[in-house]
This record gives sequence, C-alpha cells and structure tokens, in this order.
Amino acid sequence: PALRRLSHHLLAHYQKGTRPVRDWRTTTNVAIDLMVYAILSVDEKDQVLTTYIWYRQHWTDEFLKWDPARFDNLTQISLPVESIWVPDILINEFVDVGKSPHVPYVYVSHHGEVQNLKPIQVMTACSLDIYNFPFDVQNCSLTFTSWLHHIRDINLSLWRQPELVKFDQSVFMNQGEWELLYVLSHFQEFSVKSSDSYAEMKFYVVIRRRPLFYTVSLLLPSIFLMVMDIVGFYLPPHSGERVSFKITLLLGYSVFLIIVSDTLPATAVGTPLIGIYFVVCMALLVISLTETILIVCLVHKQDLQPHVPGWVKHLLLERATILLCVRDRKKFSQSRMQTLDTSRQVENNDSTAKPAPYVCEDLRECGAVGGTRSALAFAGRAEGSAALQEVLRETMAIRQLLEKREEFRDLAREWLQVGYVLDVLLFRVYLAAVLAYSITLGTLWSVWRDA
Repeated sequence: PALRRLSHHLLAHYQKGTRPVRDWRTTTNVAIDLMVYAILSVDEKDQVLTTYIWYRQHWTDEFLKWDPARFDNLTQISLPVESIWVPDILINEFVDVGKSPHVPYVYVSHHGEVQNLKPIQVMTACSLDIYNFPFDVQNCSLTFTSWLHHIRDINLSLWRQPELVKFDQSVFMNQGEWELLYVLSHFQEFSVKSSDSYAEMKFYVVIRRRPLFYTVSLLLPSIFLMVMDIVGFYLPPHSGERVSFKITLLLGYSVFLIIVSDTLPATAVGTPLIGIYFVVCMALLVISLTETILIVCLVHKQDLQPHVPGWVKHLLLERATILLCVRDRKKFSQSRMQTLDTSRQVENNDSTAKPAPYVCEDLRECGAVGGTRSALAFAGRAEGSAALQEVLRETMAIRQLLEKREEFRDLAREWLQVGYVLDVLLFRVYLAAVLAYSITLGTLWSVWRDA
C-alpha cells in the first residue's frame, strides 16, 4: 500500500538524532501557536497557575520530502513522533509535570512541513497579585524557548497573526471562576552571561476573576453589619441598650471573620485589600462601642461629677448646636429631658413626702414651716420650749436637702444635655468617616476593575 511504502521510504535511513537540514548553517524555523482551553486553578499561596492549552508547532524537515506522483498522489502522512526529529521547545515557567494526554503522531506534508498538535495541561509559576481581590486581574506568562539550541540553529516565530491570537476565545470554556480577557504574544532574544543568544516566544495570558460570589458572601454581610451599627446610634444612650447592641454586633462580626477566613486568599507577599477592609470595619465597630461607652458615662451618675466647665458649655451647647443645625438649644433638650424628668418624678414625690410626719404633727408646727421669720417669732413667744427648737432645726435641714436635690437635678440636666449634643456630634463624624472610607474603597475597586 502507498502509506506503507511512503513510510518505509521516509524512515528507512532517517536519523532522528540530528537537526533535519542538509546544510548545518541553515536555521530551522519553528512556528508555534497557542489557544487557551480552560483555566483549571489559581493557587495564590503557592503562586501557581494551572491552565489547559492547545499547542501547535510547525517546522520544515528537509529529509521528509517526496514526490506525490510516486506514492499514489499522497500529499500528507502521519508518522510516529518518536521516529522523527522534534525541536526541544519547553516552557520556562514549568513547575510540575502536567497531566497531558499523549499524542503519538505528527502530520507531515510532501514539502517536508511537519505539524505537531497536542493539548497540554500546564502548571506554571506566576506572580499573582491579589491586592485587588476579588476584583483582581492576573497576567501570567508562558515562555516557549529551545532549551539547548541557540538562535542560529532554531528560531521561533508566531504561526498566526498576533491580533488573531489575542482575541481568540473559540475553544475557551467560559464557565469557571475566571474569564479570559486576551492573550498577548511577544518575541525576543535573550542571552545568558554574554553567551549565544536564544529565541523565545512569550504568551501573556490575561485573566480576570468573576467577583459575584465573593461580593455576595463577603462584602454584603459586612456592609449589612456596618449599616446596623450606624442605625444603632439612634437608640437612646440613657437606656443602656445601645452598649449591649453594639457589643452583640462586634461579636457577630468576629464570628463572621472566622467563617470567611478560609475564603480569603493567603499569600506571604502581601495582604489583599479586602482583608484591610475587614480590619478597618472591625476598628470602626470598636470606635463606635468606645463612643457609646463615653456617652453612657456622661449621662449616668451625674451626682458624682462636678459642674459642667464653662468652655464645655461654650463649645458644645452653643457652638456645636449651631454646627449641628440645632438653633433652639432648649427645644433640643426638651425631648431629651422628658425621660429623665419622668424617671425622677416618683423619687421627688417620695422625698417631699418624707418630711410630712415631722413638720405637720399639729397646727403650730405647720405654721413654722411657712417661713423662717414666723418660726423665729413663734419660738420667741414660746421661749423655753425645746420641742419647738428641734422642729425648727429639722425644718431647716429638710429645706437644705430639697435645695441640694434641686441643684443635683440641674447638674444632671446639664451633663445629660452635654452628652446628647456630644453623641450627635460624634455620630456625624463617625458617619462621615464611614462614608468617606466606603466611597474611597469603591472608587479604587471600580478603577482597578475597569483597568
């Protein structure tokens, strides 16, 4: 048969150990091509990219030519790859032997043109930049070069036009976490320690991560917790519920970080921006809790505190109210004081009711309560009465006690008003910081994604 006769004719005296040229000065030109089939995995910790590519080689073998008329017009034949010379072109970034299927044959035309087509699972080293995770774009190179032959023996070229290679996604499986943007090609010569030059062809595989899964599972829960922290500022600080609410949020955020820690990429060269985002959110929650504790300390236990300093009144009750667009300070504090007055009403009634058994035992004692002058006159007329003198001293003590209570009440009102004004001021500062941080982070991610 023609196939057997042609195969025997070509391989009978073929020497696969030498470069297939009749003149050793002739350079063997190898044209290569690459198509990305799938992105299998991206290992950020080990900095390894695993891809599945379709790789093609094309060169001319001067000892594999024949006349088709002598072999039943055969113009193309498949020969075993182990029986002919194959260029030693490897990928420089190889870090492990891939699980590539073995293709045992190559195609040879009657002009001596050899085509070697094979799929390769490539595990290559790649400098992965995860700072913009989950909106990151990775650029990994695949460098094809002859490991032994310099450029005078084997030269490399691109099989197709660079524009066709760049946007060719005809075989790409676009179903995984990564999407292929484009493949750039670049030819260059390099030399090691001023020795002979070598030809190399670089393919830059540019891929982008699909961020939808990470946005739903990482960013949105964190945003919801931060929104609840902002809403928690509307709880009245004197009730004491705000502190427990914010502590619960802080604990919930800590549990959330523990859950998502396995999802974040781990590398030894840097921290992704989303990790910094989580740390800043945790710091904002701590600052919010600290501010709440400060306000609660101001609006409680005012009896143990001194009078409000004058500069504090000037800054908070006058300047700050204007800054916060609160024109009427009394009207601002009226609704805030209502709860405090209601809670103290029962206590005041009890304190005013306690001296009744001591003051109004009879009509004479009730008259003594009317005023100090009438009590002194009555005491002068009832000279020698020890009981009336004792009633007078007790009456004066009760009057001083009530005046002291009224002074403490005014002091409590002042500190409570200072606490509420300071709470509104710190809340607006905190809200401005959160908004500025969110806008900055969103802008950076948008710019990096568009780039």
